Amino acid sequence: MSDVPTGQNPEEEIPEEQVPPLLLRMIPESADSIAEKFHEPAETAVLTEDAAVFLYELLAECFTTPVLMPQLRSDTPDTKLLTRCWDFVELIVDNPTEHVGGAVSFEVLDQLYLDSGLVEAAWPYMKERTRARTLQMLDDADVRLRGINW
Repeated sequence: MSDVPTGQNPEEEIPEEQVPPLLLRMIPESADSIAEKFHEPAETAVLTEDAAVFLYELLAECFTTPVLMPQLRSDTPDTKLLTRCWDFVELIVDNPTEHVGGAVSFEVLDQLYLDSGLVEAAWPYMKERTRARTLQMLDDADVRLRGINW
């Protein structure tokens, strides 16, 4: 069973209103944070217009901070969870909608610069498009990391 929305090819653009439900389907660990942020059950919240409108906050407060970063900082990360996290990012990283693409860049990928070693911890789990975007960001920032772009 695929986590890609019904009728969607993984190579096609996922409409921004489908990103919040996709997050919940692929990363059910985000449910408590989503429910807390929107003051309603996660299953209902991800279907609201607010979830898509506040996509930056949704990714930051319900995915990156509570789920992704603790795993990347862990000495014993849940590798299956990290794989699902980066599978999710891969599906939306090249979204041509500025709102979605910007949210992924600022609230997921840029956060890898917060601590030394986060890009390196994430790299093995990243897929092709996410790696390409990360390499571009590293090059734009003139950052060189051994084993990644150096």
